[in-house]
Order: sequence, then structure tokens, then C-alpha cells
Amino acid sequence: MSEPVLNVARFDDLSAGTLYALLRLRVDVFVVEQHCAYPELDGRDTEPGTRHIWYEREGAPVAYLRLLTDADGTPRIGRVVVAAHARGAGLADRLIQVALDQVGERPCVLDAQAHLVDLYSRHGFVVVGEEYLDDGIPHLPMARPAAPHV
Repeated sequence: MSEPVLNVARFDDLSAGTLYALLRLRVDVFVVEQHCAYPELDGRDTEPGTRHIWYEREGAPVAYLRLLTDADGTPRIGRVVVAAHARGAGLADRLIQVALDQVGERPCVLDAQAHLVDLYSRHGFVVVGEEYLDDGIPHLPMARPAAPHV
């Protein structure tokens, strides 16, 4: 199997075919596999500051996340997804690191599915609030503090 290829793009730089493939991956996992009927298309994909980061193999996306900017300027990682057939290869870790490389020393936040807290903890995120249900799936708010200046 070929090594996955990293891609980073703004919304306006995505071709229609690529956008369709990325949204299909998100819907396949978040809506179909996880049995959650929710508005996957929330309008944030098109925001000017959003970066779409994904790995593709043989022309098809196998792992994806989006890097947003919240209203207060804080970077937010979201929609982290890996295709079922590509799990266990460390692609989520690699994506998170790419996103954090773009964030730099600034703080960063995310809302983690509870069973993935350890994944994000490996990247310096800590739980910062109470568990809540989002479409029946337990989530926890997490944050990575700003890197200390030395």
C-alpha cells in the first residue's frame, strides 16, 4: 500500500471533486457509522480562516481534520476522522501534529469524543470541562495551553 499524501487547503482552493470526497468521508463515519443524524454541514467549512487538512491514498481521502478559528481568535481542531479501513496506522496523530504545527505556540481547543481523550492528551491537550452528550456520543472539551516562551 502506498504512503499517504498530505494535503492542506482553504475552502476556495478545494476542487468540487475533492470537497465531495472529504464530505463523503465525514458523512460515512460521523453520520452513517456512528448513527448520528445531525447537520454535518455547519457552515464553518467555508470560513476564510478554515484549513482543511487530509491524507489521501491512491487519490482518495483516508484521514481528515479541519482547523478553524473561533470568534475569540483561538484555533480549534474539529471533524477529526479516519476511514475505517485506514485506522490503526497513526494517521490521526499525524494530522493533529500537522494542525498543531500550523497553530504554533498559540493555545488550541477541541471537543473530543470521550473515548479519544488519550489521543489528544498525547499532543498536550487537557480536559477543561464536564462531559456532555453530542448526538448521543459523550464528548469532553479539551484545550492545549499556549507554549511557554523561553
